[in-house]
This record gives sequence, structure tokens and C-alpha cells, in this order.
Amino acid sequence: MPESNPETHVIDFRAAEQLLDARDPRGAVKLLDSVIAAHPENTAARLLRARAFFASAQLRPAELEFELVLEREPDNAFAHHALARTFERAGRPEAAMRHFRLAAALDPRPEYLKAARFDAGD
Repeated sequence: MPESNPETHVIDFRAAEQLLDARDPRGAVKLLDSVIAAHPENTAARLLRARAFFASAQLRPAELEFELVLEREPDNAFAHHALARTFERAGRPEAAMRHFRLAAALDPRPEYLKAARFDAGD
């Protein structure tokens, strides 16, 4: 097994992105586990792992990762929106709406506004 170093972590991170894009979220999580073990402060890796957990229907781990990202970056609209989707999927609509609205307040993208029910059509 090759020695783990910063270069292999970058390669693993990029490979995890590709696995997630190729609809292999569990493979992505496996690669990201070693990256995060070596660099627990890496918010980008944590956000990618949260997305992979969500994509593989591991809602509780996804929730925990999104929350950790938001502790570090409370103004991350994407993380709020993704956490809201996680809560929505877990059957927690009140918690979901809170984060949908925070995402829309931070970034008024049409999809965030629609999810927050701030758009004129709802």
C-alpha cells in the first residue's frame, strides 16, 4: 500500500469527486475517510463526504457532516440547502424549512428561493 501523503490525499479527493459524479457515493466515502482522517479541518473534503453520505441515503452521517461544515462556515448557503434536503428526506420538515430559508437568505438563487417558498409563484 502506498504511503499516505498530501499528494495522495489530493488524488483521493479528486477521485472521490469523480466517483460521486459517477454515482458511486459509497466509493467516494471510502476515499474521503482517509483524507479527513489526515486533514480533519478540511471543510471541502467534509462537504464532499456529506454529499456522498446523502447520495447513499446515509442521512444521519450526512446531517452530522453538513452541521460540522456549517459550524465552520455558517454562511455556506449550499451546506444549508443540502442540510435542509437531508432533513426533508428524513421526514423533519420544520428543521428543513429553517435551513432552506437560511440558504435563500444567504444566496437568492432561484432553486433556494423556491425551496424556501420565497418565490412569487408559491
